[in-house]
Amino acid sequence: MYVHVPAAWMAMMTYSTLAITGFIYLVWRHPLAEVAGVAAAPIGAVFTALALITGAIWGQPTWGTWWVWDARLTSVLILFFLFVGYMALRNAFDDPVRAAKSTSILALVGAVNIPIIKFSVEWWNTLHQPASVSRLDNPSIDPAMLRPLLLMAGAYLCFFLFMIIYRMRLELVRRRITALQFAQAGTSGI
Repeated sequence: MYVHVPAAWMAMMTYSTLAITGFIYLVWRHPLAEVAGVAAAPIGAVFTALALITGAIWGQPTWGTWWVWDARLTSVLILFFLFVGYMALRNAFDDPVRAAKSTSILALVGAVNIPIIKFSVEWWNTLHQPASVSRLDNPSIDPAMLRPLLLMAGAYLCFFLFMIIYRMRLELVRRRITALQFAQAGTSGI
């Protein structure tokens, strides 16, 4: 629970970040928004894979099955495919502007899946229990379990922030190197 639940939360938060950066890129053409999206996608894919794998490990002894095609499991699997599709689409174009526009549109369209994941337990009969932490009246989880769960969620958030900053810096350095290589190739007559 302390690995699976925060990983699922972070997977949804990372895709929300991807959709927000896509929106910012499409509306204002801010180059750092596209860099943030490129940096966030692999991190989100890892969080989503971790949520799926640990969920299967949890599901076998709890529900007697590794996988079932219920609404939450299927929508999280779709989230994983959206992250992988984002990365594949980004690498499918030689033109960086077309790649940025296409991935931003994909991120915005895929954002429809986030509320489906969140509310699938309430909308359909699934194996998952309803919300026990983010209830408006009072969390129904024991404080002895809630504190370490929130501590792990905070640790995952810190990890995400560190990794996205690190990956954004790497992406900016990669782009500078590519620009220098093109400039050098242009001056040498190649």
